[in-house]
Amino acid sequence: MASSRRLLRPLLYTSAAALTGGGILYYVYRPLNIPGTDPASVPPPRYTDDGRFSPPRFPLVKTRDEQIADLKKSSGIQSAVNTVRGATKSVLGSLTGSKETPPPEQLEKHEDAEPYDLLVIGGGATGAGIALDAATRGLKVAMVEREDFASGTSSKSTKLVHGGVRYLEKAVWELDYNQYKLVKEALRERKYFLDTAPHLSNWLPIMIPVQKWWQAPYFWAGTKFYDFLAGSEGIESSYFLTKSRALDAFPMLKKENLFGALVYYDGAHNDSRMNVSIAMTAALYGATVVNHLEVTGLEKDANGKLIGAKVKDRVQGKNGQTPQEFMIRAKGIINATGPFTDAVRKMDEPQVPDIVAPSSGVHVILPGYYSPSKMGLIDPKTSDGRVIFFLPWQGNTIAGTTDAATAISQNPIAGEEEINWILSEIQGYLSPDLNVRRGDVLAAWSGIRPLVKDPHSKNTESLVRNHLITVSDSGLLTCAGGKWTTYRQMAEEAVDEAIKRYSLRPGPLLQAPRVSGSEMIDDAAPLDGGCQTHQVRLVGAHGFSNTLFINLIQHFGLESIVAKHLTESYGDRAWTVAALSAPTEQRYPVRGLKISALYPFIDGEIRYSVRHEYAQTAVDVLARRTRLAFLNAQAALEALPTVIDLMSEELKWDKKREEKEWKDTVQFLASMGLAKSKLGVTRKDVESGKAGEYDEHERKLYSRHDRPADTMESDSKFSSGEKPIVSRDSSVNK
Repeated sequence: MASSRRLLRPLLYTSAAALTGGGILYYVYRPLNIPGTDPASVPPPRYTDDGRFSPPRFPLVKTRDEQIADLKKSSGIQSAVNTVRGATKSVLGSLTGSKETPPPEQLEKHEDAEPYDLLVIGGGATGAGIALDAATRGLKVAMVEREDFASGTSSKSTKLVHGGVRYLEKAVWELDYNQYKLVKEALRERKYFLDTAPHLSNWLPIMIPVQKWWQAPYFWAGTKFYDFLAGSEGIESSYFLTKSRALDAFPMLKKENLFGALVYYDGAHNDSRMNVSIAMTAALYGATVVNHLEVTGLEKDANGKLIGAKVKDRVQGKNGQTPQEFMIRAKGIINATGPFTDAVRKMDEPQVPDIVAPSSGVHVILPGYYSPSKMGLIDPKTSDGRVIFFLPWQGNTIAGTTDAATAISQNPIAGEEEINWILSEIQGYLSPDLNVRRGDVLAAWSGIRPLVKDPHSKNTESLVRNHLITVSDSGLLTCAGGKWTTYRQMAEEAVDEAIKRYSLRPGPLLQAPRVSGSEMIDDAAPLDGGCQTHQVRLVGAHGFSNTLFINLIQHFGLESIVAKHLTESYGDRAWTVAALSAPTEQRYPVRGLKISALYPFIDGEIRYSVRHEYAQTAVDVLARRTRLAFLNAQAALEALPTVIDLMSEELKWDKKREEKEWKDTVQFLASMGLAKSKLGVTRKDVESGKAGEYDEHERKLYSRHDRPADTMESDSKFSSGEKPIVSRDSSVNK
């Protein structure tokens, strides 16, 4: 018996160790569902046996003028001009309805006006997320934005959807539970991004260079803990690369003192297109969504409680008209204006102390050859202790960010000191063979990070690293702080608080639109009155797959890079964009006139932006619908005449409006890093090619006029001692 125990015990230990090891290996290498690899929920259209082809038909949002008319109804005013529109329009159909706002004498009182449940001020990620959340809970919601969707911080991020490895490090070393909770929450939200908008977000491997051998176990433990916290919301597991493998994956890396590298996975996305898609999805679910509508004041009742807001249409001012103020009535008002949070709070209470501590984050865009197309890099310890990212994005390379206190402005300009700091840090971990030059910077911008201080905290200097929701005595609900990755969670908590504070009654959304454009999917099924935004797919997601671009190429004859860009920017709505693109009159590509020879943006995107995404200015298109201004400020300037012409055709601009668009856009491009020497260029300069002329600094960047060198002395037609770069008749050669 004793001998049996002696034999069984080692066997049991061995079996337990094998099972444990096998379980760990399975967890690490288990098959995972990578977003975008699944077939589309709605398959692409196909040709029938008789050769017919029916393009997808998607439901359309109301026109901007119709949305403004709905806002006016809430205050008891409606237009006497009735607009008739179908519930669903063909993707190739023309939009109907009046394009002009009726004059005041054509407005009449509407006795049965119903106030909105919620009025959201701010059209960034948080404001649009709140509008979508409230609309899918069956609430009547309006969202207004002074500029354009994502015109502020939401378009100027690092383009990452991440939990934050640096926050995790702080959480561990400082034993900070709030930091830990922030990372855990962000990792969960990261997965929702990829599920609800797989066309706009993707997984990205990010490399951490290891300089010393002892850093390897430290970084390994940190990345594995990051994987562990992600749990089922994770994707590929982190892994170690030897020096040779690291250089193979990232050839630009400096070889000296390189021990190896750790690679972990995070998410990346197209931030402003994500923001616009959230807003348009909210509009499809019934929210009244209007950009370029400025709140000029808040309205209160006799008891000092908020009942609405006064607004004016800034587009009227751009068209040379006098903007007419009107009121929007609402049971509750939510302030989601990011860096401008305190300006709205002071409309409510002029003496209220500020809660926003604005911080500037500068990013620069470099040519794509600075980084691999599918691998990012993080420097966890820069010269001053900050973190810097170096990531592939839209065919170029993005590097940043800085972190410094700043003043609040609409379009802050990246300072030379910050730009040069980023470039010097980049040079520190890239191969010395690569010369990181200021002239290689294609664009540079500064975004304002709205860190917040808790107004109820005794220590007013302490910053809240996640988000803050607070309600004033008059009923203004403010949602501020946080980061892009957690916008959905912030929106959920804000709507929960609003329902409680304003005694709202959410309910099932019984008549939800078929966002997918197909009867195959019932988008209303999960909408039971609770928060379901973690599974509400955004516009374009239903029919997206990684092979959708092939269908576009085969049907429309698009250039491959253009078709891939369209599917990754618009999802299944790429069918609409392609259909709105003009023929090239060439053998190939058949459709799609590029607005810039260097990038895959085409004319159909401008028409789509105006008709389906409320683009009202050239900046809306160049910066937030396409990303040309963020990728290359000079290329955006050169594309500006084409953009203005196409938008003028769509929106019926006169010459004065076209001239204003030119001046406003060039001024905006200054905040995107456009050279100062180009700020005074005219449209005529651009069309004649003068704007593309290079100055003395640019001339020195490249070998523009050097003549070909003789490869061998025997190939030269000049005698020994003669100088081939000058004429043989020159006195030098005699």
